[in-house]
Amino acid sequence: MDMLLQALATLMTFESVITVLVGVSAGLLIGSLPGLTATMALAVLLPFTFSMEALQGLIALGAVYMGSIYGGAFTAILINTPGTPSSIATTFDGYPMARQGRAYEALAGATIASVIGGVVGVTFLLILAPPLARLAVAFGPAEMFWVAMLGLTLVASLSTGSLLKGLLGGCLGMMLSTIGVSPIGGETRFTFGYPPLQGGIELIVALIGLFVIPELLTMAAEGRGALAQEGRFGQGEASIRQIFRRVLGKPVNLIRSCLIGQIIAVIPGAGGNVTSLVAYNEARRFSRDPESFGKGNLEGVVASESSNNVMVAGSMIPLLTLGIPGAPPDAVILGVLMMHGLRPGLDLFTESGVLTNGFILSMGLAALMLLPVGLLGARLIHRIVIKTPYHFLVPCIAMVTILGTFALRNSLLDVGIMLILGSVGYFLRLIGIHPAPIVLGLILGGIAEQGYVQTMLAAVVDPIPWLRLVHNPLSMVLAGLVVLATTTVLLPAWLERRSRPDRKASERGGET
Repeated sequence: MDMLLQALATLMTFESVITVLVGVSAGLLIGSLPGLTATMALAVLLPFTFSMEALQGLIALGAVYMGSIYGGAFTAILINTPGTPSSIATTFDGYPMARQGRAYEALAGATIASVIGGVVGVTFLLILAPPLARLAVAFGPAEMFWVAMLGLTLVASLSTGSLLKGLLGGCLGMMLSTIGVSPIGGETRFTFGYPPLQGGIELIVALIGLFVIPELLTMAAEGRGALAQEGRFGQGEASIRQIFRRVLGKPVNLIRSCLIGQIIAVIPGAGGNVTSLVAYNEARRFSRDPESFGKGNLEGVVASESSNNVMVAGSMIPLLTLGIPGAPPDAVILGVLMMHGLRPGLDLFTESGVLTNGFILSMGLAALMLLPVGLLGARLIHRIVIKTPYHFLVPCIAMVTILGTFALRNSLLDVGIMLILGSVGYFLRLIGIHPAPIVLGLILGGIAEQGYVQTMLAAVVDPIPWLRLVHNPLSMVLAGLVVLATTTVLLPAWLERRSRPDRKASERGGET
């Protein structure tokens, strides 16, 4: 407690507060630009922290991290373009809300949910770091395989109208994940004799191509801006008090989404990409009105944004206790810790407790700072998008998209892949195949393959090698959850098909 109070006193200085404010604002701007990820933001900021004290450098990185994850919601809602991979699920209901004239409600709801998620994540980090870190260690290759399989069951909920089309999209994504060098054996696959493809397809490249380019082509084809139907800003919009009431009036959704975000965040490699999709799926599954999801339901936005902002602090648990980055941006923070001679583990919470607790509390302050910065930024950015003519907005977004894609790896090949995927994604959207299952397959395909191959290699001397996939209680529980999730998806669809002939027969009988 003494260390916590000392850390709080160190944080409550003018320099620290300004650092958090500037970091959150910069992160929000970077996160809202397609292609500029949280990892890239932290990597760019890293050289500027060399001349700072250890605590100030960590405060700046934490604030930018928190702001950039939240910033992805802006473009996700306004132009159906996830600024970061963790905002994929935000597009499902955020963009329909914007098209209905409820853009500010969606942005304010995302802001409130992000603040709550950030504060909850920091609270978990302060209280439950050691026991949750032990849980992270228990996840081996077999467990990661089942986590990926559990994630792939979300394809059903992400399928708009047709489960078959959703499964087809998921398969396309998994096929894309196999391009390049095998993660285990090192074999080169599906490069068609073109060596630059050995690096595979970067997730952000696919994300930009499948989400941004089809939307730009649609805007150009329809001859209007993304939100041209909406009219003036603020007409018919709910007040901030009403939005607070709507978000906080569904506490079960908030609590469930935060818990999902925290549990997944401690699993190294899962990250916010999976977190928001799982939280969105569960919000839809337990909703009294699941049919409204995907058509402008605020609960979907709240579930996605609260869970992915819990992940920011939650992923620090394996980093600070075990030295294992829970997500790619955490690797940059680990580098700063090592640069200042700080080793993750128990000593970080005892010998350097003031610095560690100060860093954790600064992330909580950054989460609170999202409220004023986000609400003011929502009005400003919304007005810019509404007032900008589509014939100017489309080329501007296209230019930022191309620059962001190129900046990922300084590769023109990535730009070409992005444009090809975007063109294909546009035509797939016309036949009803949504990009979300494709991206989900791309995210989870590599995780599933690596977990399965590593497990089978470890079981090569076993009489029945595949039993190694369920060799401990944790893997059995995860396998059971996969079966349960699959059953809850397929059983209602099967029962509905069975009931259709009966309904038609009864209708014919009533007519006669």
